[in-house]
Amino acid sequence: MADQEYHVDHDKGAEMDYPEHESTYGMFLSLSKWMVLLNIALLIAMAVGFFMGGGLVGGLLTFIVLMIAAKIIA
Repeated sequence: MADQEYHVDHDKGAEMDYPEHESTYGMFLSLSKWMVLLNIALLIAMAVGFFMGGGLVGGLLTFIVLMIAAKIIA
């Protein structure tokens, strides 16, 4: 089962699909950016809803406004 051998020319290195690597890295960066923005917007919306007296509607509206602002800016 483990009899596979890979031969790599150590002078040139392994052949890579660099456009695919760059595309995957770009998607990773984009997803990371949007997850950070989503978490920040969620925390701010929760603070508005729970601690500033906004309730569910105020928190939800704050979250929607922040995500729209993030889409426009980012």
